[in-house]
Amino acid sequence: MKTDRLYAITVYLLNHGKTPAEVLARLFEVSVRTIRRDVDALCRSGIPVVAEPGAGGGYSLSEPFKLNAQAMNDADYTFILTALHGLSTAFDSPAVKQTAEKLRALSGGRAGGGLILDFSVLRETDSALLTKLQTAIREKRPVRFTYTNAADETRPHTVEPVAVVYRWYAWYLLAYSTVKDDYRTYKLVRMRDAELTDGHFTRAHESAEVLLHENDRHTPPCTEVTVLCKAKARAKAGEYLNGVVTRELDGGDCEMLLYVVEREHLWFGTLLSLGDDIEVLSPVYLRRRIAAAAKKITALYGNGDNTLS
Repeated sequence: MKTDRLYAITVYLLNHGKTPAEVLARLFEVSVRTIRRDVDALCRSGIPVVAEPGAGGGYSLSEPFKLNAQAMNDADYTFILTALHGLSTAFDSPAVKQTAEKLRALSGGRAGGGLILDFSVLRETDSALLTKLQTAIREKRPVRFTYTNAADETRPHTVEPVAVVYRWYAWYLLAYSTVKDDYRTYKLVRMRDAELTDGHFTRAHESAEVLLHENDRHTPPCTEVTVLCKAKARAKAGEYLNGVVTRELDGGDCEMLLYVVEREHLWFGTLLSLGDDIEVLSPVYLRRRIAAAAKKITALYGNGDNTLS
């Protein structure tokens, strides 16, 4: 166990640079004293760990240190190849396939496993747009496009793209808006007529991981919705609405708690699709919104006598 932790500390410092002992202690769930003993053990074994005291100090590895290929084991190759295979199913990229072939050769054919990631559903997005955005990110060129937001407002945008991200069941572009002087995410399916400009980025941008973390802090808060769910809709409510059962009722019925983002529409459509198998108990304004939507649908379709000929 200690040997695994020593190796993990070495890899972490190699990837993240100077790190305080307190951070390492939290990460590996040990005491600061244990981290100090681990660092001493690494130094004795020849790993060049540098300690910097003081408020801004921490542990780091001296610049020339590198891990060699022998540091990878069969499990490591399996994880990486599985991830690469999943990436190759998401969009057609010869570069990804070539990288996977190189890793297979390095693994000596040993890597394998029973885990398959099939993201072929992600190919529903515009692969040409994905390629165009990746080119803009690589060449540090702003992108111009027309965008329709969640409020159905359509405007032109020119942004500095940082990363293309798949999250929340959709592809997004993380980019810096020079107009807003802030980082924003743009849903690819809402983008039209995207083109690379001849300009250049106005600033150096931090890593996508850091920017996404900061952006998530400004994500609209979720609204709690309490629903009464009939037994036959229980599985669908749990699957599509992430409902959490708060009270069991007779016959398999239950009360559920949902967390929804007001500006998104998918959850509202799902609620409507479940009909009278699910009833919103609170908040009251959402009950009124559903009633108004149902009234419009009834007015559109009448009593069901109007059929297409």
